[in-house]
Amino acid sequence: MHDSKICSRLKAQLTKFTLLLTEGLSRPQQKFVREVVFGIQASQDVKLSNIARSLKEDIALIKTENRLSRNLEAPELESHLSERLAAMGGQRVEVNTVLCLDLSDLRKEYARKMEYLAKVRDGSTGELHDGYWLCDVVAAEVKGSEIVPLYQKLYSAEAKDFPSENAEILEAVDRVRKHAAGRGIWAMDRGGDRKHLLEPLLERGERFVIRSTGQRTVVDRHRLKGSLIEVGGRCRLRYQAQVIKIEAGQEKVYKLGYGAEPVRLPGREEKLWLVVVAGFGQEPLLLLTNLNVARDSESLWWIAQIYLTRWKIEETFRFLKQSYRLEDIRVLRYQRLRNLVVLVTAAAYFAATFLGQRLKLKILCERLLIISLRFFGIPPFRFYALADGIRRALSHTGLETHSPPPQNLQFELLLAWGS
Repeated sequence: MHDSKICSRLKAQLTKFTLLLTEGLSRPQQKFVREVVFGIQASQDVKLSNIARSLKEDIALIKTENRLSRNLEAPELESHLSERLAAMGGQRVEVNTVLCLDLSDLRKEYARKMEYLAKVRDGSTGELHDGYWLCDVVAAEVKGSEIVPLYQKLYSAEAKDFPSENAEILEAVDRVRKHAAGRGIWAMDRGGDRKHLLEPLLERGERFVIRSTGQRTVVDRHRLKGSLIEVGGRCRLRYQAQVIKIEAGQEKVYKLGYGAEPVRLPGREEKLWLVVVAGFGQEPLLLLTNLNVARDSESLWWIAQIYLTRWKIEETFRFLKQSYRLEDIRVLRYQRLRNLVVLVTAAAYFAATFLGQRLKLKILCERLLIISLRFFGIPPFRFYALADGIRRALSHTGLETHSPPPQNLQFELLLAWGS
């Protein structure tokens, strides 16, 4: 198929996606969302000037940019789009889908006038910088390649309406669980085992696998109180496994030992398991879970795999930041920042999830991967190449006005691919 036909099909799918995403919004807002999602894909950028330039409108560029900036101020946009994304993605969450919740930072160390700038801690170096926090939820299967961006919200501890970090995390949990209908298993990194998160998760009946810092006090099988690191130190690692992780382009082999101990939280009756996995570093992984599993090698390794699925999902967070240059975001007002972040999430959902929903669209994805000009092999995380391919397909054309796609779009696609 010629590039022009790929571009035409891609625009049709973008129109269909944004119509689903903006259902319930006004016509001007629907048009605005379609323009911005197209612009983010076509420019692989979040700067309004580049988004406006990609639209190729026959008016002065500054007028297009001003219109986008004005529409980006709408306070209802973030809540509506977040709800719709969670509803669309929630349908793809199965019983044992991993729901990875992660807090990351958006560094703006050279910014001075952005509203509600706060101190954030770099997760890699531990250094403090000016910026904002991001709360992300991405779904993935333990054995599977599909990744579904479900939720992303920017917030600042300096904002007037900021409740607390715990409240922000629980808002993300509640937004997703509303549409996943109790399906899925939450996977959280260190810090997720704090009391003000653990107890609400238990009260909500949510299943989880959380990496602990080891400081959480628990009651062991002998009814003795102690920290998780103390209980983990007494755990017998009777099972072995081996995993291979790609680090800096090289395969690294880890030989692991693992085991488990039953524990409870003080004052609560729910039965929990502490799964200990040694071999990744000097300190073992301490995984706290309320999953009901047998104490055998296969069941316990499944718990470990749920947490290790974070490796796959963490690449999605890098994809969002790098492919769309999220840290280059330059709008000054807080509401515009929050709206633009959820629009980036929508763009990522379109590229990573929506295009692969049907067989012919999967073929379209493969064609786009070829267009991306990565002749020396597609990287392990193929959405980098996919984002490049979408940009190349859209960057030479503007966003013409299209009527809504026909209801039987799949039939039309079959005709197009057969021609």
